[in-house]
Amino acid sequence: MTLFHRLWDDSIHTRRFLRRQMPTNILLDKIRTRRGLKWGIPAMLILGGGYIFAAAMCITLIRHDWHESLYLLFALLLWNGFKFLWIGPISLALLTRARLRERRASASAQRVGTSGTSGTSPDLKDASFTTR
Repeated sequence: MTLFHRLWDDSIHTRRFLRRQMPTNILLDKIRTRRGLKWGIPAMLILGGGYIFAAAMCITLIRHDWHESLYLLFALLLWNGFKFLWIGPISLALLTRARLRERRASASAQRVGTSGTSGTSPDLKDASFTTR
């Protein structure tokens, strides 16, 4: 196995682990479902803002002579904050698209139901009853 294939396989396993085990990724996956799309904007405002605020606090602590290893926590908090800030507009667009699709499906089902194309027309039904 070449080095490239090994790196590719390792990246696939890492992505799978992060997607299934990390709480923010699990929450983002739930928001991307049809039932969860309505929670995209509140998650953006509350969690996105909270993560960005916590990242800013890490920088403040570092500037007040705390240990510089807080840069790792800062990077993690900033990354998660950007993920939640990103999901707000994306979930709004996906929700709009899903509602438009549902509205089109409902309208077409209504048209099919009222057009009388369910096998026999109402005129033929009445005619069959009157000939007996």
